[in-house]
Amino acid sequence: MPYQSIVDAIGHTPLVRLVMDPGLPDSVEVYAKLELQNLYGMKDRVARHSILEARRTGELAEGAPIIESSSGTMALGVALVGARLGHPVHIVTDPRIDPTTHAKLRALGCRVHVVGAMTGAGWQSARLERLEELIRELPGAFWPRQYSNPDNPGAYRFLADEILADLGSVDVLVGSVGSGGSLSGSARALRRSLPGLRVVAVDCVGSVVFGQPDNPGRLQGGLGNSLIPANLDRGLVDEIHWLNDREAFEATRDLAREQQIFAGNTSGSVYRVLHDVARRAAPGTRIVGIFPDRGDRYADNVYSDAYWAERSLAALPSAAEPAEVSPGTEVATWSYAVQRPAARRPRTLLFVEANTSGTGVLALELARRLDLEPVLLTDAPERYAGAPETGCEIVRCDTSTERALREAISGRFPRDRIAGITTTSDFYVPVVSRLAEWLGLPGNPPRATAAARNKATARGLLEAAGVGQPGYAVVRSAAEVAEAVDRVGLPCVVKPADDSGSNDVLLCRSRAEVLAHVERVLAVEVNVRGLPTARTALLEEYVEGPEYSVEMFSTGAVHVCVGITAKTVSEGPHFVERQHVFPAPLAEADADALRATTAAALAALGIETGPTHTEVRLSARGPLVVEVNPRLAGGMIPELIRLATGVELLEQQLRAACGLAPELDAVRDAAAGIRFLAADGDGVLASVDGVDEARRVPGVEQLRITAAAGRAVRAPRNAYDRLGHVIAAGDAQESVLKSLDEAGRLLAVRVAGS
Repeated sequence: MPYQSIVDAIGHTPLVRLVMDPGLPDSVEVYAKLELQNLYGMKDRVARHSILEARRTGELAEGAPIIESSSGTMALGVALVGARLGHPVHIVTDPRIDPTTHAKLRALGCRVHVVGAMTGAGWQSARLERLEELIRELPGAFWPRQYSNPDNPGAYRFLADEILADLGSVDVLVGSVGSGGSLSGSARALRRSLPGLRVVAVDCVGSVVFGQPDNPGRLQGGLGNSLIPANLDRGLVDEIHWLNDREAFEATRDLAREQQIFAGNTSGSVYRVLHDVARRAAPGTRIVGIFPDRGDRYADNVYSDAYWAERSLAALPSAAEPAEVSPGTEVATWSYAVQRPAARRPRTLLFVEANTSGTGVLALELARRLDLEPVLLTDAPERYAGAPETGCEIVRCDTSTERALREAISGRFPRDRIAGITTTSDFYVPVVSRLAEWLGLPGNPPRATAAARNKATARGLLEAAGVGQPGYAVVRSAAEVAEAVDRVGLPCVVKPADDSGSNDVLLCRSRAEVLAHVERVLAVEVNVRGLPTARTALLEEYVEGPEYSVEMFSTGAVHVCVGITAKTVSEGPHFVERQHVFPAPLAEADADALRATTAAALAALGIETGPTHTEVRLSARGPLVVEVNPRLAGGMIPELIRLATGVELLEQQLRAACGLAPELDAVRDAAAGIRFLAADGDGVLASVDGVDEARRVPGVEQLRITAAAGRAVRAPRNAYDRLGHVIAAGDAQESVLKSLDEAGRLLAVRVAGS
């Protein structure tokens, strides 16, 4: 297959079936994923992904230097990718670097800095001290940080994709652990398609990664560690194997002799463990081992009889089979331990900002009920009244860019602590999906949330898929207005492509109105959260017919309808929701059509996971999608669903964010509704009278006034102009509406100056 550059050629490595013990059933298949077939080894993937992501997020500027501390394949991968993309590359290493690697680095044109002496914590600290000096000397330099940067494990989702494309399914994955990236990233990605995958980690005696005492004198390279890498997600691992130096080196020689694969000791260790896993496997099991390293760096040690004699390797014990031990048991020879699932569950649930209607704080409380530790990432903690009382951890950080959020997360939370990431704010859904992908957490594909969030993009995808929707035109400059009006007709709805809460949505009846409102929309550079807008307007056909919202919940791209809400919306020129009733009183044929149209819209956008809220007009020509929101419904609709069915949708959102199955079965069959309070005209709110009397109306479940006296108010132009709400519940829609009518009759909004 031809590639446009050497960077594009990284990956695409062979998957080879191994010839195993004659006593194994033929149906037990064992494969080696030959990552050693990358130009310099498996870390080529990490270098490519880390550098490309740093360029995308702006962390690495065009032509800026790259610095890495490494004496092995990560150094070579960085040299390969960095040089090809036009970056000066500096590698910090120590005198232990093997001559072959040193020669390759010099040949690739990178600057190699060899530290002269150990410092307080040995060679590693000496290298890091020199690296810090280079960062100060080279402004704008990028350090890939392979042990803590989630782009390391993120690189291996492509390896997982290759395995799935070649085999379709896998039962057991076996891989070594050094930085934690390859096994964590591959296993996490595979488990999204194969939830029953068993993951076996290969470590070495004298490594602290899985609870053994540190032995800095261990001879194996490429696996094991004297610290616990932040990228390692130990919760993914079902079984751990440890081999001592002799066992690892013996297995590496066996691999060359028996399979004709000249590899390093990391691949050899995986090979030995594959034998044991296969021996204990049930018939029909398919096993894949990841072979990271080739053998050229090991010619003078693993494959050298003189080195064996010098280090007295033959005097070490060597086990033919592993001994099973309890986790935490100190071992000296090949042993394995099985982890208990309960001990592997991560607890931290990250929230990126939240909405301010109360749902955001409620989500923090619900996380506690699910035995999760909520963490709120926000640039303004004071925005969320009641958040400190939930006991959540609050991290003040810049939430306006993906880069800043990455820095806040990777610098504070080890990967195996994080159970999920989510938001209850419309504006942060796309960045959360990108962060979820970066961390390998459950979530929607970033392209899907970006498309849904930008209604102009969504319109194009729905049109291509043949999903019913209003006629439309996308406008990015005032000069395009005349042609857009000719295409859509008058009257038409003009709105921003990426705002929320019906903000700046206007029914226009003349060309002059359209032009004026388009200019207003295009002039808005940042939204209410200070985030940049798309500066794009949509002109849409004005559609007659009742409006509904279809509440869906998706798992693995299977879309389940939780219910349909009947919506009462002001008829213009501003479209503000005045009332919701759940479930909507609908003929079954109409309900089926709404569900089918919504499911088709979600499929067209690529939505796979979690709640969605789709607004649909039931027109004379059938259901027409107004917009798809890749988030939980607002307007207190989740509360109506809870009262009517017993399903707590917000809790299900949190469960989905953590990879837990949602619980969507209704436990009661009732109805609920909400009516919003608003001013009839402009002025200053004097009071809302009749609140106590309205609260006593039978069926009223909640009455909240959200605006204080003295606030400037106006006849509603968007959802932010609402002053409060009444929620009622009952056995049927009729009783709910009766309660809302009675409460509404008792309530009076007094406005001075209207």
